[in-house]
Amino acid sequence: MGILHDDVVIINQSKNEAEPSVITINCPDKTGLGCDLCRILLCFGLTIVRGDVSTDGKWCYIVFWVIPKPIIKWDTCRWELLKNRLIGTCPSCSSAFGISYYSSELQSSMVTDVFLIKLFCYDRKGLSHDVTAVFSKLELNIKKVKVSTTPVGTVMNLFFVTDTRELLHTKMRQEETYEALVEVMQAAIISCNIEKVGPEVTACSQASPFLSSAITNDVVLRTSNNVSVTMDNSFSPAHTLVQIVCQDHKGLLYDIMRTLKDYNIQISYGRFYLKQGRKCEIDLFITQADGKKIIDPSMQRALSSRLQMELLQPLRVAVVSRGPDTELLVANPVELSSKGRPLVFHDITLALNMLNTCIFLAEIGRHVIGDQEWEVYRVLLDEGTSLSTPRRKIEEGVWKLLMGWEQI
Repeated sequence: MGILHDDVVIINQSKNEAEPSVITINCPDKTGLGCDLCRILLCFGLTIVRGDVSTDGKWCYIVFWVIPKPIIKWDTCRWELLKNRLIGTCPSCSSAFGISYYSSELQSSMVTDVFLIKLFCYDRKGLSHDVTAVFSKLELNIKKVKVSTTPVGTVMNLFFVTDTRELLHTKMRQEETYEALVEVMQAAIISCNIEKVGPEVTACSQASPFLSSAITNDVVLRTSNNVSVTMDNSFSPAHTLVQIVCQDHKGLLYDIMRTLKDYNIQISYGRFYLKQGRKCEIDLFITQADGKKIIDPSMQRALSSRLQMELLQPLRVAVVSRGPDTELLVANPVELSSKGRPLVFHDITLALNMLNTCIFLAEIGRHVIGDQEWEVYRVLLDEGTSLSTPRRKIEEGVWKLLMGWEQI
């Protein structure tokens, strides 16, 4: 007897905005499921304030307590969309329930079509953020971008995107995208063209010599956040207990889960609490892929060190000189499954808009730095506006918004 479709994901919406809504997931288990689910919640702008997970290795039961961002309108359709997205990533649920339109973004084994959206328009303040906000709402995932401003006040935007709904090849979906852009940009839009391109345009390259050492090297952090990661094999005969204490940040649980997924670690039981002062306590009972404890001290040190670094510095942000120009650099690690961190460019453009700083040129690329693949955002700031805002303020403002610590 199979589980009913509506029972895979159950969402109990809070009637009070200050109280969390509760999302319950009951489905077959797989290594990395927690990472995929947390990634969806991050994509939807939800803050996880508490989490419980339990599994026997075959079936799992997960509960998230979440609070939406106040600036995002949550209606019945958005909650239903979230539910479909969560169901779509649960093992066997996609095929069992016929949800085929969603398999692209979260099924890493499939090759996703890449499309080029060539947008030519007149320049104005906040343009890049308005466009990325439209893409976010439409569930178009930006893989690479190049924004160029001309001397006559026009902008050529090249967005390489994938479509979560796998419909961008259709005329109806392309018209929906164009109409959404026109609604936001109005008379500023000159032309818009959408075409399919090869996946090689988003390929990774070696780290460019032009990347600042602030991005390519481990740097002294700008935060006083203390991260404690301890491992203990005495609490359970079958599991290694990992205890983490740290300050909360946007995507914290995602950062923990993606790290464990990259190490092929299985979580058997776990709890996440967000306490007063945004202090977080996480207890995880884990095993290796072979179902055994982590006994090897070198493996323990490697995993502990990686978790600590990912929680101290999930992103790298620097404002540097590039000849006579000022450049903002933001980098985040890419999952082994080749997925980048959600909504980074969206948050960068939002922060710059709030700082009254305009973008002259922007690029997204992937680079190998050390032994890890990174997604690197390079934003050349407009000379007129960048000079009026101190570099330190730009760097801290972008960092804090990406971390979800402070509204600028």
